[in-house]
Amino acid sequence: MDAGTVVSIPNLQSNWSGTSPMADSALQSRFQELVVSARDRVQRAAQNRPKITVQVGHCGQSIGASELAREVTARFRDTATIVIAGCDGACFAAPTVIVTSRSAHTHRLERVSSDDLEPIARALDDETGSDDPTGPTDFIAAQRRIALDGCGTLDAESIDDYIAGGGYLAFAKALQSDPAEVIQEVKDSRLRGRGGAYFPAGLKWESARGFSAAQRYMIVNCEEGEPGLFKDRHLMEGAPHRVIEGACIAAYASDATDIIFYINAEANLSAQRMETAIRQASELGLVGEDTLGSGHDFNLEIRRGAGGYVCGEETTLINTIEGYRREPRIRPPYPVESGLWSRPTVINNAETLASVPYIINNGADAFTQVGDGADTGTKIINLSGAVRNPGLIEVPIGTTLRQVIYDIGGGPPEDSSIGVIGVGGPSSGVFPVSMLDTPIKPGFLHESGVMLGAGAVIVMDGAMAPLSVVRNLAQYNASESCGKCTPCREGTPRMVEMIDTLADGTATQDDIDQLSNLARLVNDTSLCGLGQAAGNPILSGLHFFRDQLTSKART
Repeated sequence: MDAGTVVSIPNLQSNWSGTSPMADSALQSRFQELVVSARDRVQRAAQNRPKITVQVGHCGQSIGASELAREVTARFRDTATIVIAGCDGACFAAPTVIVTSRSAHTHRLERVSSDDLEPIARALDDETGSDDPTGPTDFIAAQRRIALDGCGTLDAESIDDYIAGGGYLAFAKALQSDPAEVIQEVKDSRLRGRGGAYFPAGLKWESARGFSAAQRYMIVNCEEGEPGLFKDRHLMEGAPHRVIEGACIAAYASDATDIIFYINAEANLSAQRMETAIRQASELGLVGEDTLGSGHDFNLEIRRGAGGYVCGEETTLINTIEGYRREPRIRPPYPVESGLWSRPTVINNAETLASVPYIINNGADAFTQVGDGADTGTKIINLSGAVRNPGLIEVPIGTTLRQVIYDIGGGPPEDSSIGVIGVGGPSSGVFPVSMLDTPIKPGFLHESGVMLGAGAVIVMDGAMAPLSVVRNLAQYNASESCGKCTPCREGTPRMVEMIDTLADGTATQDDIDQLSNLARLVNDTSLCGLGQAAGNPILSGLHFFRDQLTSKART
């Protein structure tokens, strides 16, 4: 599209009969000007030159991606346009560089070293368009990307690149619509939260709006303190403006004016990219006072997490923002009624919000066509452990673990095998290889307590003993307990002690029964989600690996 092309802002659906008090030409005109200006700046920056995109994410930083970006900029900035992007999810291939020639031929270079830039120089001169054969074609092509769309190619430090590609159009649509219509569209899409609880997003927004209050808050939960999770960091590092856009739409729909991004204390690159994105959006009038002349204010700020797994629990998160101890609150009341500073508060996960612009731009029907019918949309899977291609994978709900681990993840490395599969993090459970055909979906994947959670899938090598895996998960939960409620504080370390009796051969059948009963008791009586799922690794372990766990027990 040419820079001068007029951008129309239609209603959410072409056949939508609703009327909107915000649908005025002034808002459309202001947004049109932003789009034209952004596209003009992108075109002028390109100058008909080749482009070098360096993917710098937290995964690549550990193996020199930042140094590579500096070296590439220093050597090629006079001959090529340099773009700094986030990781595209193929973490196993980092640092990755994508070279686009003047004729738009693309070359993907993987595991690039800052000590050897010659492959980049050769790719700049190569107009044949032959892609690097080591590129993760199957890894990317087998996915269905909605939330992660553009991660790895979008300029993560430029709002112009995002706007020029259609960014913030969904927000502009929402602003010219009645909030109730926005909520209904999201409800019709059947979008559920992607942080682990899977509560319907539109219903949460509607609930918060329904309580009478002079002030409401929107909190974007990017704490992600759970081992094996890195999806929110990828989103903030690779598509920060999409997270912001989704948050602003949610805030508008729920009548919140203050948006807080709660980012893990160790996610420094995520916080840096989000700070830059918020500043850029503010400078263009996309957030702040009287956004786009709509009469609505959107005040954005970043708060860093207090550290610890439990900080991802929504009421604990609120406590830390208010300056209290990192421990959960008794519910009800729920945050949508009385949350931050006792005001109605919507708390959504970054992944949840990253899907919202797609729904608003394409309509609820387009979103419901993705998934397994019963549950809609995609889920980002954080794949790590003993697989060839660890990284971030976005697939439709209903995709099986086998497809994730083998078809996309490449299966186990050579001369290795898969033993235990940890699904959903330390507060979920473990699967054997025989459960690989289980489809991923919200809620429990098996009656033994295994659930998808936020989407961590950790593959353990076959040489790792199931008892060791279960003990490590139980020990983590015990270490991360905040100590507020007795069942979790006393029960989680006691479960570790009882697991140790299985290892040293002193456990009896009665001890095994007591361990199982204690796991259920902790789940049933704990105050927050950590304790309410702390027994799941034990219950699922005893269900699927009972012989291995109890082989030394006394009969």
